[in-house]
Amino acid sequence: MKKGIVFSLLSLISCLELYSQCAMCKAVVESGDAEVAQGLNHGIMYLMLFPYLLIGALLYFIYKHKVKNKN
Repeated sequence: MKKGIVFSLLSLISCLELYSQCAMCKAVVESGDAEVAQGLNHGIMYLMLFPYLLIGALLYFIYKHKVKNKN
């Protein structure tokens, strides 16, 4: 179980550069400057981060609660 968690975290951290733009954002950025495109991409990644962190924290506390009640 721990090896799977460590592997998952390492694979998420090891991603050097990710691109995540919706079709509308991509169409707007393709007609503009590359620096603007990179800034928009970073903003989208920043906004995507927090829901995943919240869900991860919730699952962690549920797991910890179940382990505590099992003993």
